[in-house]
Amino acid sequence: MKRIGLFGGSFNPIHVGHIALAQSILRQCGMDEVWLMVSPQNPLKKEDDLLADNLRFEMAQQALADVQGVKASDYEFHLPKPSYTWNTLQHLSHDYPDCEFVLLIGGDNWAHFERWRHWKDILHNYRVVVYPRDNYQGTIDCPLIDVSSTEIRRRVQAGQDITGLVPVAIVEKVKEYYTENRQR
Repeated sequence: MKRIGLFGGSFNPIHVGHIALAQSILRQCGMDEVWLMVSPQNPLKKEDDLLADNLRFEMAQQALADVQGVKASDYEFHLPKPSYTWNTLQHLSHDYPDCEFVLLIGGDNWAHFERWRHWKDILHNYRVVVYPRDNYQGTIDCPLIDVSSTEIRRRVQAGQDITGLVPVAIVEKVKEYYTENRQR
């Protein structure tokens, strides 16, 4: 069976930390691929400045174009909303019966995992890999890159440089989309 790591998030925008983490998990955990599941809306998170789904997905695709083994997925865009992980896992398992799906989550989410819908079912039916995040420990050792999507949006809105925080392929789009988003 093909082993696929599922790394969900809003990727608002995707940044170099997301990519480094996905590559590290790909190597350390023996995954065949890692799919960055661009989420339409996290039901446990209020995101006031969430860029349109298609734009976040487009940037993720461009950012990952040359990253072997890591790809952007818009799979959750086609599922009922809000986007619950259990629902996504069930649909993926049905649509890709030849794949084993492994849930990748940050230590901050793991600390509150019991708030997730069907969390016991997830643990009973799927492997979960926890990576360190926001001062929360993980079950694997991954590089922590001090960058966040929130900081990138703040920098764009303040007219500051974002070089090195997002892949070169999307720097101009990030500037354009998040400057336009602020003005709406």
